[in-house]
Amino acid sequence: MDTVTLTSERLLLRPMGPKDAEHVLAGWQDETVRRWTEVPSSPTLRQAESFIEAACAQGWQNATNLIFAAEVKGTGEFVASLGVFGLSWAGLSEQLAWVGYWAAAGQRGRGYTSEALRTMSAWAFGALDVDRLEAVVEVGNEASLACALRAGYVLEGTHRARTVQNGTRRDAWIAAMLPQDLNRPSSIPYAVATGR
Repeated sequence: MDTVTLTSERLLLRPMGPKDAEHVLAGWQDETVRRWTEVPSSPTLRQAESFIEAACAQGWQNATNLIFAAEVKGTGEFVASLGVFGLSWAGLSEQLAWVGYWAAAGQRGRGYTSEALRTMSAWAFGALDVDRLEAVVEVGNEASLACALRAGYVLEGTHRARTVQNGTRRDAWIAAMLPQDLNRPSSIPYAVATGR
């Protein structure tokens, strides 16, 4: 899949590249990111470079995991990493994917990550024909859930043992967005439940 660059009011979203290795390393070293995200236990710059060279580049080539770096327009200041994951083009009958994101330590609380998430989600519905995006957030990660809700995701409930963090199954909140939430059509008609 060809890489793309997206824009929002304040941000530029572009595929992760070599210049992001130091930002990735800083994120992996940040205690907040480490608490809620599976990252290397003793991360190095070389590991961050390998992640970008392998996982990020291959994700775009295979159109399976599409990871963006979000930066402030004009200044190029790195604010967040985010992506669409779990895409499978062999029999994409369910057309579902999930999103993941983390914000750089000095950028939290400014609304950048929710703005980037909404922009990426709108693009995914159009360019990828996805009909449902899920944010799987470990129970207790209030900031991440708030980010998804500000972006327009709807909290649907708690799934027991839905995610794994540091070798332990954890409960997770599931928030989802549908194309209809952004006034876009679904690729497969959606019959909303009306009761019995």
